[in-house]
Amino acid sequence: MPQLIKGGKWVFGWAVVGEGGRIDIPPDAWDEYGYCVGDEVVFIRGSRTSGGFAAGRADRLADSPLSASSRVLARGSIQQDKRIDLPPEVGVQPGDRLLVVRGSGLALGFLGKGPIVEEALHHPELEVF
Repeated sequence: MPQLIKGGKWVFGWAVVGEGGRIDIPPDAWDEYGYCVGDEVVFIRGSRTSGGFAAGRADRLADSPLSASSRVLARGSIQQDKRIDLPPEVGVQPGDRLLVVRGSGLALGFLGKGPIVEEALHHPELEVF
């Protein structure tokens, strides 16, 4: 997992939103965030700068102020094939590319714009999921 610039976020790669709004969780992120098939996921609105959203396990977010904040968009679950069905509230469409980054220890970040995404465009070595 590369760090695009010194002191910057660690990046897992790109995730492409599939038909029906499904998105793959990169294997390294799957392990790092401790996801399991059937886990309830909380979707949290990303920052104004980076857009996108974060996806965290509901049990990990239960004691966090994030789970009760106005930034919560929706809830969902992890499917049998280690994918997440994205609810319409996250605001993505099939074919959208999102940069998957290490967010807080609570939620995995899926960024849609901003300086981190712009830097990632200069790194063709990033894996696409």
